[in-house]
Amino acid sequence: MLLVIETPKYPIVLAHGLFGFAALRLSPYFPAVEYWHGIRDALTAQGVTVLTPTVPPSSSIADRATALRSALEAHAPMPEAVTIVAHSMGGLDARYMLSHLAPLPVRVAAVVTVATPHRGSAFADYLLDEEVSPLHHYLPQLYQTFEKAGLGTAAFSQLTRRYMAEEFNPSTPDQPDVRYFSYGAAVERPALLSPFRHPHAVMTQAEGPNDGLVSVESSHWGTYKGTLLGVSHLDLINWSNRVGWTVREWMGIKKNFNAIAFYLDIADMLAKEATLPRTLDENPPSSTFVPRDPVIALAVDKRGIGEGRNRQQLTGIRGHSRSPDVSQKAPRRNTTST
Repeated sequence: MLLVIETPKYPIVLAHGLFGFAALRLSPYFPAVEYWHGIRDALTAQGVTVLTPTVPPSSSIADRATALRSALEAHAPMPEAVTIVAHSMGGLDARYMLSHLAPLPVRVAAVVTVATPHRGSAFADYLLDEEVSPLHHYLPQLYQTFEKAGLGTAAFSQLTRRYMAEEFNPSTPDQPDVRYFSYGAAVERPALLSPFRHPHAVMTQAEGPNDGLVSVESSHWGTYKGTLLGVSHLDLINWSNRVGWTVREWMGIKKNFNAIAFYLDIADMLAKEATLPRTLDENPPSSTFVPRDPVIALAVDKRGIGEGRNRQQLTGIRGHSRSPDVSQKAPRRNTTST
């Protein structure tokens, strides 16, 4: 199946999260490991211009945001504007850059955050709590190791709920000429050997439904597009455990999420909505999240359904289940938005 999307007017900047990178080459004999596994290629095949900057993996939000700004400044030729699609901590970098590092080298029309801890993470609180964390006594040694490797350590304390509530969010208002969209994810219970099993338990008790590192509640910012169910924090960037899913498929359990289709749908959404003015139903700058039922269907762009387009329809709370064929470029659609 060829998934046809409407090509966004502006390039998409993919902003990675904590410990992220654009591409990591461990050996000249092996292909590079990509943070956005297959996602950049799929978007490019559909005619989307994609930028994948690398920022310091575990440094402060301010340092990461500064690196993001520098990456935009270095891009040539400079486009009229860009949109940012950010996973996890990358969404905080984007928000900080927009609020604190103006004027920017290029206009940002929209920011889409995917499982970004806008209100912090209870698991970060847990790791830094000297009374309950089994790792607390090892943190000085861990920080020293990071520093010897040339890595920062400020990111950890800045992902706590207290820091986000008392420092980051009050001082980082949204920009009135930028549209903000967000998605969240939740898994019911990670597998026994999953690295997310313990974090998920901590998060569930403190914040409710979560993807193993970020809660649905914390993911809300701007126009909330929906919650992906049965999807972990790494599933969201196409780092699913392929061996585990092969075993599940042998057992008759179908994979319920296709990360590539998800980002193609985001691109399609941006083609329609990124250039529209902010509406009154969007959260105002620095808005406070009002709790709602977190287990909701992923929002569907109704204009893209039933128009004879060869476009995957989202499958409600089960996310994207079909695998798009991105082996050839789809016909480019010009947007009429201004």
